[in-house]
Amino acid sequence: MKYNAIAGAAAVLAAGSLFLTPTATHSAGSTTGSAPSVPPVAVGPQYDTTHVYVTPGMASAFVTSWEATFGGTNTTPVLTDVTPTPSKTISELILSPVGTLSVFDFQTPVPYPFGGERGGWLTTNLNTGVSAALASGADVTVTPFDDPIGQDAVIEFPGGVHVQLYWHTTAPHYAPLVTIPENRVYVSTYAVSAFLRSYLTFTHGHVTSDNTHADGTAIGLPNTTYHQIAIDSPFGKTLVIATDGHLPYPFGREVTGYQVASLTDTLAKAGAAGATVLYGPVTANGRDTAIVDFPGGYIAEIHDTTGH
Repeated sequence: MKYNAIAGAAAVLAAGSLFLTPTATHSAGSTTGSAPSVPPVAVGPQYDTTHVYVTPGMASAFVTSWEATFGGTNTTPVLTDVTPTPSKTISELILSPVGTLSVFDFQTPVPYPFGGERGGWLTTNLNTGVSAALASGADVTVTPFDDPIGQDAVIEFPGGVHVQLYWHTTAPHYAPLVTIPENRVYVSTYAVSAFLRSYLTFTHGHVTSDNTHADGTAIGLPNTTYHQIAIDSPFGKTLVIATDGHLPYPFGREVTGYQVASLTDTLAKAGAAGATVLYGPVTANGRDTAIVDFPGGYIAEIHDTTGH
């Protein structure tokens, strides 16, 4: 998101430097079908931020709780405009070992369609990214707009999955993450094929697992099954959850999942820092998992692997 460099989150590379583009992975042929070739535009998962729109006035409480739970640092909050039409938000960046978060405490109403995007992905070139999105079958819901340090746009994959793309004139430089967070994508069973075809093409991702009978306990529906697909790409990890939409609260509200060494220890830290466990912990699909509500209303999935 545009304010990252404004806030001075980390040292930056020289203004004229070029991004190194990661080697693209291959899409799963049987899953994606015939798809156009598009250029890779990802920079790295540490530059892909979850967008956290907190309850007004709760940014400080959220940041304090998050860092007490996971560690990390944050930038100095700044009052800025991060949308193409006039608005004001207090914004800051959290750089934590489990993921990067862009925090927004809006002081004005949030202009449509902002607030519906799950996060921001840094691209090597925004115009190339937008063209690649269109070629992959995604829509562009907010066309590119300038900001003081670069450009932004919002794209929509089939199934209603919105992501913001951004680019900085001066490249930011963040340390690699300790664990890569998951984009948790809920789509309908009718849209999953179209979503995968577009998403895998754009991200240059590949399917690492495809379970048509995943344990529904993981999404609050014990004694049921659903279709779960795991994806790796240069943008990071994605967990696709294809369902009939009959989901209990809060499932579908958590857009990101975070991997930790010990779920038990992390939940204890979160509770001491003012967060609330909404569901779990439970064991399902090879992991211990829980859904946690942090101060300010940010809901996250947290997991570790079982058998440790």
